[in-house]
Amino acid sequence: MALTRNFKQTVVERVERDPEFAKALLDEAATLFLSGEPETARLILRDLVNATLGFEQLAAITDKPSKSLHRMLSQNGNPSMDNLAAIFSAVRGRLNVGLEVHTVEMA
Repeated sequence: MALTRNFKQTVVERVERDPEFAKALLDEAATLFLSGEPETARLILRDLVNATLGFEQLAAITDKPSKSLHRMLSQNGNPSMDNLAAIFSAVRGRLNVGLEVHTVEMA
């Protein structure tokens, strides 16, 4: 019989023991948003919120209801740019990281 683990719990444990993994998830979420893949970006950001702040603390920081934040970061969510900025800001603050944008010239 194969052993299985809950994916969300695996992410939480990895983030707790490896801050660079958490930063990489944040970077990936930002990159996906900017690359036109918002569905995947929201799911990664949701997992990162679960592993760092939790939705109740995020709700307190952003002054948004927890249920609304859950919906925003669902696969079919549709958060405004203001809400996304608030979520990214809260997670960045928790991870104590900044964001840098690098552009690539297309030929």
